[in-house]
Amino acid sequence: MSSSAYLASNTYGKDNVRLLKVARDPVDSSVQHVIELTVQVLLEGELEVAYTKADNSPVVPTDTVKNTIYILAKQASPWPIERFGATLTNHFVTKYQHISKATAYIKQHRWTRYAVDGKPHNHSFIQDGRELRTAKVQKTKTGAFVIESGIKDLTVLKSTGSQFWGYNKCEYTTLEETYDRILSTDVDAVWTWNGTRFANIRDVDYVADTGAFDSVYDVARNTTLRTFALENSASVQATMYNISEEIIKKAPLVDQVYFALPNKHYVAANLEWFQDTKNKGKDAEVFVPLSDPNGLIKSVVRRRASKL
Repeated sequence: MSSSAYLASNTYGKDNVRLLKVARDPVDSSVQHVIELTVQVLLEGELEVAYTKADNSPVVPTDTVKNTIYILAKQASPWPIERFGATLTNHFVTKYQHISKATAYIKQHRWTRYAVDGKPHNHSFIQDGRELRTAKVQKTKTGAFVIESGIKDLTVLKSTGSQFWGYNKCEYTTLEETYDRILSTDVDAVWTWNGTRFANIRDVDYVADTGAFDSVYDVARNTTLRTFALENSASVQATMYNISEEIIKKAPLVDQVYFALPNKHYVAANLEWFQDTKNKGKDAEVFVPLSDPNGLIKSVVRRRASKL
């Protein structure tokens, strides 16, 4: 009798593999660099029998996946993380005949060298909050690398320079129009690289060696912060589009920019109960942060295809 169910898809691997690598300057070992990563690697391939027949023979243990991440971090450079993701995924689809696809998702925790007595210290760093640099790399056995880079949990706030008015109103609308409000969000941005540029690991190495992965990250981060600060925002939607458009303009190897921005609300505290204290409109100075609910705005902006 045939089963009424079948295995439609499957993937497995190791998640939350934490590592920190120290790189020592070859001339002066007291000058050091650090990178801290959280890595996820997932595998796909001819693995159905592990699910449907309780046959573990094709399963590369997740412990092996973890060990491989550590060994390749020792043998190869994890800078930039896009290259490290390509190194990892290429390893699994070439080493194991039955593994047809590997996906690496890497989060880089932000450590910044700090100054002592006005001079950057050789081997001391501070962690800049929750902000992450991210990379997602996919590789099939015969296909090209698919690479996405990103920024996550970069929390920003400006106390003025934001408006919201002229929106659709109906009998359910209670929101008042404003020409001056607080704007705050946790930046979640992902940019997708041109898929024709990464046919093999040598192509990834070339782009990494030119510094493009790092420079585009700097462009995306700086453009986000600069536009957020300087633009008199008509809405979160308008600002995220303007940022995306500018990133695509400045980064010719990027084909698409995705943003997901929560609108973290701050409302003026009602203080009229105390001696008619005014704390509304232009007199508002004390605000209450709202943890929820919050707005959530997403967009995908793509490079327009050339007509040539």
